[in-house]
Amino acid sequence: MGRAEHVWQKRKTPEAKQLIRYSMVSVISTIVSFGVLALVFGVLHLWGEIGSTVFANVVATVPSYYLNRRWAWGKGGRSHLTREIVPFWVMSSIGIVVSIGGAAVARHIGQEHHLSHFDQTLVVLVANMISFGLFWVLKYLLYNRLFHVHPVEELDELVEAA
Repeated sequence: MGRAEHVWQKRKTPEAKQLIRYSMVSVISTIVSFGVLALVFGVLHLWGEIGSTVFANVVATVPSYYLNRRWAWGKGGRSHLTREIVPFWVMSSIGIVVSIGGAAVARHIGQEHHLSHFDQTLVVLVANMISFGLFWVLKYLLYNRLFHVHPVEELDELVEAA
């Protein structure tokens, strides 16, 4: 109970607002990924579980980058290739590799249990959700380093040190 009260008291801090925005970007990315996955696998039958999962997650990564950078971390201007873009896509690629594993498990479950395409689509969506959840905290920590904007206190310390 004390922990919940502590979190509630800190809700208006810049860090809490950033975490809330990061969480909202994750929700948006998940909705984009789910929508694309449901469309290309469930409705259009364009690719199998793995191809559809990769495509859906790549599509969702694009708005995720821009929303995280600008909205969650408040960073404007031009993106830096080696300090922001490459690490973001490397981390996203790791998440996509995990989602490939989830899609492979989903395919196996569907074949093993002779699921209808609708049921198979649900299994693929659940596997994708689990894959998203696995890297949520790790990505937050990485993005906080990538897009870090110095708080006023840190800038004052830097000026005094100089």
